[in-house]
Amino acid sequence: MTTVLVSGAAGDTGRPTVERLIEKGFRVRALVRKDDDRAQRLRDLGAEVVLGDMLSLRDIRVAMKGVQRAYFCFPLAEGLVEAGVIFAQAAKEQNLELIVNMSHKQSRPAARSKATQNHWLSEQIFNWSGVPSVHLRVTFFAEWLLYIAPQIRYGRYVMPYNKDSRFAPIAASDIARIIAGIFETPGPHIGQALALHGPIEYSHEELAAEVSRVLGKDMPYEHVTVSTFLELFGLQDAQAMRRHFEAVTIDQQEGLLAGTDTLGTQIIGYPLTTVEQFIKANLSKFVLEYPAAAAPR
Repeated sequence: MTTVLVSGAAGDTGRPTVERLIEKGFRVRALVRKDDDRAQRLRDLGAEVVLGDMLSLRDIRVAMKGVQRAYFCFPLAEGLVEAGVIFAQAAKEQNLELIVNMSHKQSRPAARSKATQNHWLSEQIFNWSGVPSVHLRVTFFAEWLLYIAPQIRYGRYVMPYNKDSRFAPIAASDIARIIAGIFETPGPHIGQALALHGPIEYSHEELAAEVSRVLGKDMPYEHVTVSTFLELFGLQDAQAMRRHFEAVTIDQQEGLLAGTDTLGTQIIGYPLTTVEQFIKANLSKFVLEYPAAAAPR
């Protein structure tokens, strides 16, 4: 039985990827940073959970021992290139059959965002390693709606991006299905950088209108600065995130996250999740729960 190492296994794409791989009959080793409730849920799914730091060669060598394939996913933080080198070195030592690498849609050597440029560099590292690799250049996740759900619950749709910038949001659950499909049948995709989008392209203003329609409340698109946006969520000190978002505002205006494709549907064999389906599947996150009124005495 093939064993797949899933890094970032407690994250938005890692967790459903673990589930989809197990459904397909793979043995899964889930790499997490700490042993908490999320790690226990991975065990409950049937994964072998290992603790490790992606910036520790020792930890990654241990996690990768006996593995045949691996998913590389690193958070929006400093250290991506170093983590990529470590992962590639350990994969080469283990003679891995395949690495699936989570990248950015606008990955390129001249990227304004250091995080995006580092994704491009990590793609090159995996290619140089000689380990067969597939790079996923993904547009914005539909999960952005969950990130701003605390504001949506109170009738505000707030984003730090120009209202006319376009993208086709893709659900992390669909990305996981695509990843599992690539692990199952890697041949057609090895050596490629795959641009992945959701099923319908919107401007940010159009997406706000769609969310308003589904939830049945009027929420005009509210464009704020990156600084104001981060302050709304208590992230005013997240400097790496600030620099990345500021660069992405320009990337979006230049159309670098726009577009649609049929590749994801071809890989998983059925249509991708629409915004309406995503909202309804996560409805409790978007609506306020009021306590039931006490019965009159």
